[in-house]
Amino acid sequence: MANFNKVILMGNLTRDPELKYLPSNTAVVEFGLAVNRTWRDQNGQQQEDTCFVDCSCFGRAAETLNQYMSKGKPILIEGRLKYDSWTAQDGTKRSKL
Repeated sequence: MANFNKVILMGNLTRDPELKYLPSNTAVVEFGLAVNRTWRDQNGQQQEDTCFVDCSCFGRAAETLNQYMSKGKPILIEGRLKYDSWTAQDGTKRSKL
C-alpha cells in the first residue's frame, strides 16, 4: 500500500518570516501559522479554537514568501508533515510535528 503525506492549511502568519541560508546556499524561511476553526455548539453558541503550526519553506519560494509576507497576513500553504525529536539542553526529550 502506498503512503501519502500532504497537508493544505489556510491561516494567518503569527510572526514575520525569518530567512536563513543553508551551507548549500539554499534559502529557508521559518514562520508561524495560526489556523482558526469556528463552529456552533449544541446550544447554538459560536465557538472558536486556534491551531498554531511552525512551518518551513525552501528555495525560491522561501525568498518570495520572505519578501511579500509579514505578521498577520493571510496565507494558504501546501506541504507535508514532518516529525522532529531532540533532547533539550535540560536533558528532556522533546518532539513536534
